[in-house]
Amino acid sequence: MADTHAPRLVPLPGPDGSRQPPPDAPRPWEIADRRQAADDGATGPEPPARPVCPLCGLTGERRLTYTGRHVLLEPGLIVPAHLVPAGHRWHIDPGGQAWNGGLGEPPPGSTCRIPHQLACPGLTLDELKPWRRLDAVREENARRATRQAQDGECPGALPDAG
Repeated sequence: MADTHAPRLVPLPGPDGSRQPPPDAPRPWEIADRRQAADDGATGPEPPARPVCPLCGLTGERRLTYTGRHVLLEPGLIVPAHLVPAGHRWHIDPGGQAWNGGLGEPPPGSTCRIPHQLACPGLTLDELKPWRRLDAVREENARRATRQAQDGECPGALPDAG
């Protein structure tokens, strides 16, 4: 009986029929992994470079992430997860790899690590956009207010509150 998991290579017609992509060519999932790593803030300096922030020169704690990229964490700082903006909560698994807690609510009493970006003196919060979730809500509210004004449902003046 034949192995059903063996790849079946069918030669393509023409001169490129036996060409293989170069070994260093990114695979489709690697592009998605890089995008996710950037969204998560896993933008730390990759080895062999030292784990130093390029903006402020401070040394951070570099951890490998599940996407194969590195995140620069604030060294030794563990904080209650509910105090950290969504998308910036990093956790370390038993193997030492870092993973981003995402946008969900953290469990009560949980702790997390923060990326050095949140504490970097070389960045402003406007550059970081740590509250992306609220920014999205604000943008949607702006669209709703514009639609409401265009439909004529917007009150002409605010009531006198005293």
